[in-house]
Amino acid sequence: MANHASALKAHRQSLKHRANNRSNRSALRTSLKHFEEKLESAQPENAQNSLSALYAVIDKSRQKKVISRNAAARQKSRLTKRLNAALAGKSE
Repeated sequence: MANHASALKAHRQSLKHRANNRSNRSALRTSLKHFEEKLESAQPENAQNSLSALYAVIDKSRQKKVISRNAAARQKSRLTKRLNAALAGKSE
């Protein structure tokens, strides 16, 4: 364990940061899971309505440095691609 006051404070801060990061990452994963459920349901239109909200969650995670810029862009691209495929499959 740390002995100096500054090291003790740094440790306390790291625990708080870790808890915040875990919470934000968990919220992101939960939002992604809800989107997946909507996408796999019989009505992908519900997923289409919630896509912008999911984009906002991904962007907030990016702002809070939970995920990297490229990871955020990659997730949004793949989600859009899957949604378009689901909508095209339903219309056929």
